[in-house]
Amino acid sequence: MTSRPPARPRSFDEALAAVTNATTPAELFGTDPLAAGRRHRYLVRLLHPDTAPPGRAAEATAACAALNALNDARTAASAPPPDTLTTPHHRYRTGPVQATGDLAVLRRAHAAPHRDPYTELDVLLKIPRSPADNDLIAREATALTRLARHGDPRFHAYAPTLVETFRYTETPGPGGPGAKGPGAVRQVNALTRLDGFRPLTDLAAAWPEGVDPRDAAWIWRRLLVALGYAHRAGVRHGAVLPEHVLIHPDLHGLVLVDWCYSVSGAPAPLPALVERHRDRYPPEVLARESATEATDLYMASLCMAGLMGDRIPLALRAFVVGSTLPEERRRPHDAWRLLTELDDLLDRLYGPRTFRPLHLPS
Repeated sequence: MTSRPPARPRSFDEALAAVTNATTPAELFGTDPLAAGRRHRYLVRLLHPDTAPPGRAAEATAACAALNALNDARTAASAPPPDTLTTPHHRYRTGPVQATGDLAVLRRAHAAPHRDPYTELDVLLKIPRSPADNDLIAREATALTRLARHGDPRFHAYAPTLVETFRYTETPGPGGPGAKGPGAVRQVNALTRLDGFRPLTDLAAAWPEGVDPRDAAWIWRRLLVALGYAHRAGVRHGAVLPEHVLIHPDLHGLVLVDWCYSVSGAPAPLPALVERHRDRYPPEVLARESATEATDLYMASLCMAGLMGDRIPLALRAFVVGSTLPEERRRPHDAWRLLTELDDLLDRLYGPRTFRPLHLPS
């Protein structure tokens, strides 16, 4: 049986009181996992420092920290998947957690196809921390399927490969060992594992003064290829953030990951934001207007400017300004055309392209 959560707060002060008075996750969220996840998202929107009443940003920051701590305690209580998971197409032997993100846990696994059980694939199982985010995991599967079917095959390597998407029911239930009733149902994406790739956040940590613009140049070019590939297939990524851009330093490869916030097909508002990166989103996203190709190019430009920091040349800084104008209609919408303009600018700055080894500390 699930408990009914407290009354839905309707203002900053009501949300602040709800978080301040809660001593357990159940007091704030209730025990229905779907309702709890939606309630967490709603409270984050009410309490975020960027939307707090004037002079109350410090209160909002503290409240968000307490809110997220209670939510982390709630989602951490969910049972891990069993040692094996069987779907109509594969049998998965689950392994350790490789990473934990804002939305999901990435768990290593070995996948054996039923048609060839002696052949195993190394995969990552992407499992939402909250069942309320099943829709975002499914959204990623839709985007990756569309890219595989309609994207230019020459550029498939710029996005993860979806092995399959499936659901499983946790056992035991949310109350932990001995709990009665079925557990939460979670949507899972099985993705081929990417070995040797590192997020842009690792580069920023290795070179806090800024990455050499000549090294950033090939990353920028490949990021525009990834976006051009997606946009031509009718997919907008919706969360081009440093942790979602993976590079292979030795091979100069790039993969754009985490398509859970994407929009496929007709333009529409993003389904959710990565709240701690709210300041990286363009105005149309914050206004709940449709995300377009210009939305992705705005966020990509901020990624690259941030990667170079104060080392960015003035000409590249001006290039970023043109891609991050407040008005969506005035920004570039064609990643391939923007790549051509970037190549012309890089040629003027540095001459013909040469391969520059990038040695990233382990």
